[in-house]
Amino acid sequence: FLKISKLALAFAIIHSKPPGKSCKEYIEHLARTVSEQECGWKSKAEALEAEVLRLRQELLLNKICPRFCLENDASAKTLLDQECINPGSYSSQLEDSGCDVSSDYVFDSLGLASDFHQPEHNGNASKQWLERVLPLNLCSTSKEKSLTAPVQFLQHLLEIRKLSEGGILQVDFAELENDSFTICNSVSQLLEGLTFFYSNPAFPFSSFLTEAVCVLTSLITDTKLSNHVLKKCFKKLEEFEKNLIQIILRASSVNRFQALHAISHTLVLLGRNNILRKSLISLLLPEVRQFAEQLLQAHQIQAECDITQYENIFPLCMILEQLLQNETEERKVSSSEYDQEGKIRFLKSLDQIVLHLSDEFPLFSIYLWRVSVLLNSAQTH
Repeated sequence: FLKISKLALAFAIIHSKPPGKSCKEYIEHLARTVSEQECGWKSKAEALEAEVLRLRQELLLNKICPRFCLENDASAKTLLDQECINPGSYSSQLEDSGCDVSSDYVFDSLGLASDFHQPEHNGNASKQWLERVLPLNLCSTSKEKSLTAPVQFLQHLLEIRKLSEGGILQVDFAELENDSFTICNSVSQLLEGLTFFYSNPAFPFSSFLTEAVCVLTSLITDTKLSNHVLKKCFKKLEEFEKNLIQIILRASSVNRFQALHAISHTLVLLGRNNILRKSLISLLLPEVRQFAEQLLQAHQIQAECDITQYENIFPLCMILEQLLQNETEERKVSSSEYDQEGKIRFLKSLDQIVLHLSDEFPLFSIYLWRVSVLLNSAQTH
């Protein structure tokens, strides 16, 4: 039947072939036409899926906090009026790309460096995002436009959470447990977008990228929301960590260091959540250990070192050191909860590796030694 069908199709194409065209040209034309139609349907389907997700996000927000279900109507109206009168503080921040040609972190200008602080939300100075959308003029690419909905949704969720603390809004976060699809898909879209931008960095960095990182950091460090998010999205967040680590390791462009600083800083911010910090440390230890072993092997046989790989390993060392320092200072997770096997593998024969590499690779050897000291310190607490 299949052979007969193919033969019938071939005869139909030959008979319908317009004059002046060969069969090959006509077949290629038909193939292009079908392909264009498939792309059109695919685009329509993606647009409809995005609209469905946006409507689900609106529905979930209204279930968590109905717009007009306010315990204090006067206070809520004051907050909305203040934001309408003076929206400039927020928009003026977004005008700054957060990117500089210096070696400083690209997020420093927006207050997202290692001393990351969220503004205090109180009755007099709250940012009311329930009625505001992210400025679309920031979304210069289709990929950024696709991120507008999840960023807005998570911003609104965070703001509802902040305003609920002051008793201004009546909130029911139990709805998050009942609608795992919406929260999970929103976080997934945000992570995919950030991965895309970090994989294809464009300078200067968009303010939209900075805002997305800020929203993600706020989400995973919020005492109330982080548990809901991690319960549903831990695997996606861990996969995001893995992707960022691989982007750092595989980077090879000449001017990659500014992008590597931004990615490194994002990973450090993710490490502010205790659960993600544990996961991230477990991912970084074998990568640094594996490179150290490869470097030692190349050194012993007098082979040339790949300078690009050598330069790329330092951001991972710095991230690992920062996370271990944070863990040692906070002492919130006991050493028994860590990946003991991974720590043992990392520390095994590390002194010998440092000894053999210290003359030719002193800076890397110092980092290895500092990381080993922090790991041993964590074991004693």
